[in-house]
Amino acid sequence: MSSSVALTKIVESMNLKNLTPDVDISTIEVTTPDINRPALQLTGYFEHFAAERVQIVGYVEFTYLEHMTREQRVEAYEQFLAHKIPCIIFTTRTTPDDDILSIATRQGIPVFSTDKGTSPFMAEIIRWLNVELAPCISIHGVLVDVYGEGVLIMGESGIGKSEAALELIKRGHRLVSDDVVEIRKVSDASLVGSAPDITRHFIELRGIGIIDAKTLFGVESVKNTQTIDLVIKLEEWDKDKEYDRLGLQEEYTEFLGNRVVCHSIPIRPGRSLAVIVESAAVNHRQKKMGYNAAQELYNRVQNSLTKKRDK
Repeated sequence: MSSSVALTKIVESMNLKNLTPDVDISTIEVTTPDINRPALQLTGYFEHFAAERVQIVGYVEFTYLEHMTREQRVEAYEQFLAHKIPCIIFTTRTTPDDDILSIATRQGIPVFSTDKGTSPFMAEIIRWLNVELAPCISIHGVLVDVYGEGVLIMGESGIGKSEAALELIKRGHRLVSDDVVEIRKVSDASLVGSAPDITRHFIELRGIGIIDAKTLFGVESVKNTQTIDLVIKLEEWDKDKEYDRLGLQEEYTEFLGNRVVCHSIPIRPGRSLAVIVESAAVNHRQKKMGYNAAQELYNRVQNSLTKKRDK
């Protein structure tokens, strides 16, 4: 589970302007995706102050400060910055005065600014922090974007996951991760998969070695992140095992408490894995749009039997 994110990464991703360059931000970490607008704190109320959050000063707080005398502002700054907050971000092209920058530098608290409006910036940084700080696990598998559906291919080592991914890329789909997939729970309904930085865009093919999908097939063949919509488990064909041939009942697998639809696909020589994965992805998409082919077949059979009985 990701427990913190470096402030330097936030600054880079949010394109923030550093107004206190003398403050060392290399060791500062943010541990919560929530943010705080310190309106009450600037009035002197600190009883329920979430000091661990990123502090955002919007246009409302900024104009409130402008209506204070300088002595009142300095006192408010001293009280506010006496708490160990990770940083302050001024939004909506507001320019903080020299007093807060001086006090913040002395207290070792970085101050940043952004041209973005307060509401859209808050929505952006909360969404971004939720992803970065989401519970995370690493699993063995291959994640591919097939017709917009995130398909996680799992199975024993050497069963053909990477080969299936390569064939899917050749057919115009996009690779997210090969071998190791990092799964983040960004909400109770969404899982997002990505590749570790070290192995991003690489595929391991036994007998050939490592290939770079981005270099070989172009930037349109890869993707950095993808929601996980469907799991396909590849397994060796077992003639004694009963496989689902209709698909009336959905099977699920679970990651981080979230359920994902799962299909077990038996592997035999001559089966085109890429075509099977494509078909599974399109069928899953159809079901989300309200059409279930298995249910349609079942209804036709039932109607046929009813008509025969009526005769």
